[in-house]
Amino acid sequence: MTEPLTGKELLKKVKELQKASPDAARRELASLCGYVKTTKKGSTRVNVAGFYEALLEARGLNLGSDTESKRRGREKTYRISVQKNGQLLLGGAYTKDMGLEPGDEFDVKLGYKHIHLVKRGEEVES
Repeated sequence: MTEPLTGKELLKKVKELQKASPDAARRELASLCGYVKTTKKGSTRVNVAGFYEALLEARGLNLGSDTESKRRGREKTYRISVQKNGQLLLGGAYTKDMGLEPGDEFDVKLGYKHIHLVKRGEEVES
């Protein structure tokens, strides 16, 4: 399988395809420019979003694509819920942002309708 076209090559190919067939569908353009992927089950998928991102970038417009900062999991919402087993789960995105390491310990300080987690060895700010 060949690599999808990018940059000036992509712009040139799209221009040629639009001249040859002005009514070409988006999927067809993306496919002919190499934005196709075969799944594990053998079916073919056209990456129209990737095609348009590359097309915009080739035209000098960068929308801050997520591809450089992809991470697994959910987006941080700064909200957590008590789970069925009564526990609170603080996701890895938060601990990573805070620079926490496995084994870091905290003291739990209970207040009225709030909880403070104080890292062991550090003082709480009032």
